[in-house]
Amino acid sequence: MPKKNLEEIKRLCRVIANIKTPQDAELLIEDLCTIQEVLALSQRLEVASLLDSGKNYSEITEMTGVSSATISRVNRCLNYGSGGYKIALDIMKDVENDN
Repeated sequence: MPKKNLEEIKRLCRVIANIKTPQDAELLIEDLCTIQEVLALSQRLEVASLLDSGKNYSEITEMTGVSSATISRVNRCLNYGSGGYKIALDIMKDVENDN
């Protein structure tokens, strides 16, 4: 990946990390992404959550309509990725416990 793109990605990550409210995050995501991109991202996070809770591929496909290829990609990231899904899942659990 060209250095310029890497710097742009790091800047985006810094912006996201400094968003103060869920409403502000929603506004940014709405402006940055198409509806299809937002749906794909949220669907992958849901798949990660279902995998983390012990659901199998068939159950997840039935519950979400997601392809086994997508489930496999998310599962690979959960097990061998950089840890981003695990961070997100921990945040989701914390948020759910606060409600």
